Amino acid sequence: MRSMFAIYAALIAVGRARGFVGGLPYFLGLQSGLAMAAGITAAGLFSLLEAAPSALYAMTISATVYLVYLAWKIATAPPLSEAGPERPAPSLADGILLSLVNPKGYAAMLALFASHTLIAASLVNDAASKIAVTIVIILFVNVIWLYVGAALARTFRSPRANRIINITFAVLLLASAVLLIPH
Repeated sequence: MRSMFAIYAALIAVGRARGFVGGLPYFLGLQSGLAMAAGITAAGLFSLLEAAPSALYAMTISATVYLVYLAWKIATAPPLSEAGPERPAPSLADGILLSLVNPKGYAAMLALFASHTLIAASLVNDAASKIAVTIVIILFVNVIWLYVGAALARTFRSPRANRIINITFAVLLLASAVLLIPH
C-alpha cells in the first residue's frame, strides 16, 4: 500500500497540473510499467533480484531518488495560472519508469502470485489471469486519482491555493519516498 501512495500522489499532481486528458500519457505509462513489472515477477526475474540484496537495494534507492525528483518538480512548479506550454508534461516513459523502479510493486506482485492459484491446470494462464485482474482493478483506481487531480485544478484557482497544493503534494511524495527506504 505504501508504494501505491506515491503512485496516487503523482497521479493527482499530474491530473491537477495537466488535466485528465493531459495526464493520460503518464497514466498509461504507469499502467504499462505495472504490466511489465507483473510480467517480470511472473517470469521469476524478481526472485533473482531478491537473491542479490545489493540489486534490490539499488532499485530501492533509484525509486527513492526518482520520487524526490518528482517532489522537487511539484514543489517548484508555478501555480497553474502561471504555467506555460513550455513546461513538458510527464510522459509515458516517466510513468513506466516510476512503475519499473518501484520494488514494493514487485513484492506485491510476488505475494499475489504466491498466495493462491486461480487456474491449477496452467501456471501461465494462472499468472496471466492474475495480472489481468490486477491491472483492471488498478486501472479503475488510478483513473479515479487522475480525475481527482483534474477536479482539484478546477476547484482551486488562486495562485496561493495552488502553491499550497503543490507543496502539500511534494511533501506527500517525500513521505512516500521515506517509506520506501528499508527498515
